[in-house]
Amino acid sequence: MTGQERSTFLGRTEGLYRRRKAFDRVMTGAMALAVVLAVIPLALILFYLLRNGIPGLSWDFFTQDPNRPGKPGGGVRNAIVGSGIIVGMALVIGVPVAIACGVFLSEYGQNRMGAFVRFLIEVMAGIPSITVGLFIYGLVVANQGHFSAFAGSLALAILLVPIVARITEEMLLLVPRSLREASYALGAPRWRTVLRIVMPTALPGIITGVMLGLSRIAGEAAPLLFTALGNQFYTTDITQPMDSLPRRIYVYATGPYDYWHEQAWAMSLVLVGIILVISLAVRALFGSRVTVRQ
Repeated sequence: MTGQERSTFLGRTEGLYRRRKAFDRVMTGAMALAVVLAVIPLALILFYLLRNGIPGLSWDFFTQDPNRPGKPGGGVRNAIVGSGIIVGMALVIGVPVAIACGVFLSEYGQNRMGAFVRFLIEVMAGIPSITVGLFIYGLVVANQGHFSAFAGSLALAILLVPIVARITEEMLLLVPRSLREASYALGAPRWRTVLRIVMPTALPGIITGVMLGLSRIAGEAAPLLFTALGNQFYTTDITQPMDSLPRRIYVYATGPYDYWHEQAWAMSLVLVGIILVISLAVRALFGSRVTVRQ
């Protein structure tokens, strides 16, 4: 290569390098801008929750039931306990079904039956929550003749299943094939390999899916309006109407009293805080496993 050819080649290479570097900077800036645009709404939501919710918090807020309409004061103890019971039962009902469905799709669903079940799960994920509430109303509430917390839990469990099932499937598919083959080589049957090797390896991801499902159903009000209805008083009877934080937030936020609006902000802050505390607790319990398996 002559000196002139070398100079021409180096000039082209340097120009290509500059264009690539400029393009890299532009794309890095675009991604940084996208991150900022995604974080801004979250920051604003947290800011408004803290600013408007903290003034409504008090000891009575957590320990008393609501007063009659128009009388300031009172609390939302019945709604806090009711949400815990309804969401807890929804997890008990929905999580085992969802995880079993995810295991089936991952380990035994590479056929037409699996494709059909996967399609149904995708359809379920797109069904509006209010439609699920109407479905449970016609299936359970209308036949029983009364609203109940159990009916509300069924509605929330239906909303939970497609989220946890798909995430469980994806987490199980991420487990290296070599782990399964090593277990088979030692003589373990397929079901034992799934339960003792694949499931524990994918457990942190499955827990993350459960937390995402919990975050989704904990704030649902529409299905509870047709199933659990609500209750002005404290109760733990799952066969009777029961109050919940999302439903109480809806009632107070659309009500005519200023102290209702203040308590609606406080309940929104409490709801977000509860989900945050649960997420941090789960992360603390399973964080070490995530680090080891990564």
